[in-house]
Amino acid sequence: MASPVLLVVAHGSRDPRHAATVHALTARVRSLRPGLRVETGFLEFNAPSVPRVLERLASEGAGEVVALPLLLTRAFHAKTDIPAVLHEARTRLPGLRITQAGVLGPSPLLNAALEQRLAEAGLSPADRPTTGLVLASAGSTDPEASAVIADIARELRHTGWCAVRPAFASASLPRTADVVRALRADGVRRVAVAPYVIAPGRLPDRIAAGAREAGADALAAVLGPSPALARLLLTRYDEARVVAPGAMSA
Repeated sequence: MASPVLLVVAHGSRDPRHAATVHALTARVRSLRPGLRVETGFLEFNAPSVPRVLERLASEGAGEVVALPLLLTRAFHAKTDIPAVLHEARTRLPGLRITQAGVLGPSPLLNAALEQRLAEAGLSPADRPTTGLVLASAGSTDPEASAVIADIARELRHTGWCAVRPAFASASLPRTADVVRALRADGVRRVAVAPYVIAPGRLPDRIAAGAREAGADALAAVLGPSPALARLLLTRYDEARVVAPGAMSA
């Protein structure tokens, strides 16, 4: 029996770098599990849309799909947008069983991807005791999502950084530049900014601009198609498959 199709559900962006990064990530997922069919759908701005991909899969006779939100926290898109799109598709395509997987974070694999990007930005473990880290996320009006970012910052504090503080590009405060300045005011010798986002776009650019404006010493790249992130997608896919039938379909 064929494995369920993995449908990676990305938000989409007018910035062409976003879709290119998503496709690079899904290509890495395919390389890790060659027998698995991996598709990509977008909620807006980019094609193909999630409904269009599901329609195509149903017409091709695919029996089961695991829809995996390409999201780091459980916020509006994971709680409202994506469930609504999938519910509508189930109504129209009764022969296609659609399971919604959990969001990506938090996860040690995300922390590993973050650390890889910081290493690529020139930071070694020996730098951590004198470096303050700004964990900069896109931001959300959902308090649950903001609390997760704060929790991750506290967790990272125990990996050797002299300080780790969250920042947000939108919706929530504080902003990246403000946190960089606050760390300087507290006497931190070096400050690094780590964007806790998957793909380039308007909000990651805002994070980078804040880091430059406040004079951060290092700025990591977005998580992008990192090997750890690709492994995490497969982990969430496998977890969704072992959930009791229908338990994650709402």
